[in-house]
Amino acid sequence: MLSQLLLFMTPSGSEGGAGIIGNVVLFGSIILIFYFMIIRPQQKRQKERQQMVDSMKKGDKIVTAGGIHGTIVGIEDKIVLVQIADNVKIKVDRSTIGNILKEGEPITK
Repeated sequence: MLSQLLLFMTPSGSEGGAGIIGNVVLFGSIILIFYFMIIRPQQKRQKERQQMVDSMKKGDKIVTAGGIHGTIVGIEDKIVLVQIADNVKIKVDRSTIGNILKEGEPITK
């Protein structure tokens, strides 16, 4: 599609410099579209996820990316100790925390 747009924007015999300006505008608009449709929303999701991971505390009910449900019983720099059953605790990396369940929120979504 981009190549077809560029073919339409190529200067014809007598236009000269107007084709270059058109190409610059075309590329600028493509860059803006990519920024607002792809890059900016991804950055926003990344910030929200980082805030979620930073706000974890003992006693929070979580779901890991692998689907393990549990309760946080200890937090270190990059590792979280999660209790998944009576007397069963596992260590998981902070980055694997998929969701923090709120009070009153059902376990399954």
